[in-house]
Amino acid sequence: MKTAILPQVRVEPQLRADLEAVLRDGESLSDFLVATVRQAVDHRRMQAEFDARADAAWARFQQSGDGIPAQEVMDEMRARLQARRHELQGKRRPASA
Repeated sequence: MKTAILPQVRVEPQLRADLEAVLRDGESLSDFLVATVRQAVDHRRMQAEFDARADAAWARFQQSGDGIPAQEVMDEMRARLQARRHELQGKRRPASA
């Protein structure tokens, strides 16, 4: 497959310096930019899918009127959070003496 070139982007010298300062050993500026663009594309794709699911759920609710009260959802989320906190507290390593 042929590759394509992304447009050049002009940035302030300080942003370029900040970017170069965070590059990992052996990582080029191009490597960083490609990885960043990939992550942004994936994020936008997931966000669009989430929005589509939310719109579909809202449309179903408007048609049926069948839903779960917000307080019930919040109570369930709090219970799950509390259970997870309790589970993680049991996995804590003892402090070194």
